[in-house]
Amino acid sequence: MQLFYDYLRELLLNAQLHPRFAIYLAALGTFLFLSLIALILFFPLRKLLITIVEKLTAHTDTIWDDVLFEHRVFHAVAHLVPAIFVYASAGFGSEDLVALPGLIQKVAKIYITYSVVLSLVRFLDASQDIYNTYPFANERPIKGYLQLVKILIYSVAAIVLVSILVNQDPGRLFAGLGAMAAVLMFVFKDPILGFVASIQLAANKMVKPGDWITVPKFSVDGTVVDISLTTVKVQNWDKTITSIPTYSLVSESVTNWIGMQESGGRRIQRSVFIDMAGIKFCDQPFVQRIANLPVIKTYQEQKRSMDPNHPDWTVQLGSQPTNLAVFRAYIEAYLWVNPNTHKEMTLIVRFLQSTERGLPMEYIVFSKEQQSDLFESISAEIVDHILAVINEFELRVFQNPSGSDFRELLQHR
Repeated sequence: MQLFYDYLRELLLNAQLHPRFAIYLAALGTFLFLSLIALILFFPLRKLLITIVEKLTAHTDTIWDDVLFEHRVFHAVAHLVPAIFVYASAGFGSEDLVALPGLIQKVAKIYITYSVVLSLVRFLDASQDIYNTYPFANERPIKGYLQLVKILIYSVAAIVLVSILVNQDPGRLFAGLGAMAAVLMFVFKDPILGFVASIQLAANKMVKPGDWITVPKFSVDGTVVDISLTTVKVQNWDKTITSIPTYSLVSESVTNWIGMQESGGRRIQRSVFIDMAGIKFCDQPFVQRIANLPVIKTYQEQKRSMDPNHPDWTVQLGSQPTNLAVFRAYIEAYLWVNPNTHKEMTLIVRFLQSTERGLPMEYIVFSKEQQSDLFESISAEIVDHILAVINEFELRVFQNPSGSDFRELLQHR
């Protein structure tokens, strides 16, 4: 460009133009010629480069080059060619023009910085997608780390841009940041805490996208949708989205239900309060009548199919069974023969400490269904059966007296 500028200036001076006017006109012509070459380098050459890269990526078996092309990484890199050319060629007329070459180079530096940042950011986005193709990516997400790298890139780019605008060495600006460390720690508090929390979450495999978690402090109960550097998005069961700080998953009490999901069952734990006034010993006809119920017969058949020497159902009732013991054994048999309960997981029917509300009978069993609607349906079915069958054992559920109970009592009096 310097040769072109000198040639054009001499040509204008020989045309008897004013020297200052000839210099400005030569600088303008050189600038237009430089811009034309830059446009040629950018549009036609960029189009040719992208076409060649697209064909190369289409004929390779690897996926990473396809992902880079989809994220337009090569498109961003193509911006560097004209920017570097303009910067390298902008020194024309330095002995005649003081401001123009420096201004053009300053603009070229800014454009180079923009192109580098754009290329790096798109490369990081592509790296995220490439990483997600590996099977361990779901357990160890790196989105938070990449976001931290992006913040560092943006911060460095901002300092470089400021140094270009004020004509200062970037090293001095970086050195001046040491005095602002306290302010920077306050400004970037959430990203720093989020980065530390991301490391802990990934290292300890505490929470990952797709996990069902509950965080009582934030009233969160749902599936983790996304984990970023500063926030975690959780879709609750009512389809609302709750965003909580990433570091809260480390500092607060969090329940992760992934263990339940991987086990293949979901626990049902309920209690029924029995009125203790109805507990009594049973005679043999009472026990035999219960033994003829379909639930007990099915229970006996399933147990003996697994173990031919399995004792009769009445053996576990003892020599003097009570209707409460018979009822407990029946509920255990009912939960066993229920096709929706897990036979290989815990099944407990027990009595808790009696209270003024009666004797609590608690049952713990695991449902085969984990989906909330099906799980609740199975839980309701068990409760319905218990409340409906308890009268067959001459027992009743305890409940506090209501206004209707007192009105019936007054009517009978």
